[in-house]
Amino acid sequence: MPEKAQILDQLYELIQPFAKEPIEFGEQTDLIDEVGLDSMKIMDMVMQIEDHFDVSIPLNVLTDVRTIGDMAGQLQGLMKDD
Repeated sequence: MPEKAQILDQLYELIQPFAKEPIEFGEQTDLIDEVGLDSMKIMDMVMQIEDHFDVSIPLNVLTDVRTIGDMAGQLQGLMKDD
């Protein structure tokens, strides 16, 4: 299982194409307010993340995801459960 720092680095690369404008990503970067994701972009991003990490992210998990760090924590938990 990858460490959270490794997951974060991969998430930064996966999320970058979805950003409205180039920004410096960090663990506390807000996916909606700072990255500028709307509901359609979030679903596209989730599909890419699922493919990349070979996991299935339940929709109810997304309600707890606000930042990139939140997503990394959820992914870490999902990969541990495998």
